[in-house]
Amino acid sequence: MDECIRCGICHDVYPQEAVRHHSEKIPEEVEANIEWTKGLMKYYKTEEERKGFIDRMKRYFSKEKIVMEKTLERLESLEI
Repeated sequence: MDECIRCGICHDVYPQEAVRHHSEKIPEEVEANIEWTKGLMKYYKTEEERKGFIDRMKRYFSKEKIVMEKTLERLESLEI
């Protein structure tokens, strides 16, 4: 998957269940983000520290969302 260039050829070559679309990985990626966040929470001892950390993580993921949205907007201009 790391070397995938999104050409789509594998969809015709491999059995359907062998190829996973990116949208099918969303639940796994969300869970990985939650586990990552939970793993980092061990460094924050008080409720106030944990709340501050969760707020920072929300800002981090909000920024990532904005980056994706702006990337999608720019990709629209590349379509032929």
